Formats: sequence, C-alpha cells, structure tokens
Amino acid sequence: MDIQIVFIIIGMSLVTYIPRVLPVMILDKMHISQKLEGILKAIPYAALGSLIFPSILSVNTNYPIIGIVGGCVAVILSYAKLNITYTICGTVAVTILIQLFFI
Repeated sequence: MDIQIVFIIIGMSLVTYIPRVLPVMILDKMHISQKLEGILKAIPYAALGSLIFPSILSVNTNYPIIGIVGGCVAVILSYAKLNITYTICGTVAVTILIQLFFI
C-alpha cells in the first residue's frame, strides 16, 4: 500500500475525531446549568427534525400527502417507543403500500 494513502487515512481520522472529542473533554470539566443542559440535549432532535422534514415533503412531489402520512406513521411508532428499526421499517412499508395501492 502506498504510504501517502496511509497518511491521508490517518489525517482524515484525526480531522474527524478531534472535533468530536474536544467538546466532550471541555464540557466534562465545566459545570453547566440545568437550563443549558436541557437546551444542549434538545439540539440533536432539532437538527434531526430539520433534516427530515424537507424530505417528508419530497417523497413524491406529485402527491406530498404520501410523505406526510409516512411522517405521521413515524411519529406514532416513535411515540409508542418502538425500536428505531421497527419505526423505520414500518414507515417505509406504509409509504410503499400507499404508493402501490393508491397511486
């Protein structure tokens, strides 16, 4: 194997690893308020929602209701506290069935 490829892999690993570890190391030593901790815990859900919502509306641009129904099914299955795998499979199955039988 070419040594240049090894250095590229090591460099890419560091570039990926350092931004993930530094905040954990810094926040581990700091005392943060309960309010700020609550806000920080909500960030992944907000980011996930902002990534998913546009995709829900673009599942089928001619029939956006398909994506909306799929999103509602995902919310219901998540609220029922099902495993994420079951939630995803259920949502995909409902979306496919709607497209097969109603369009």
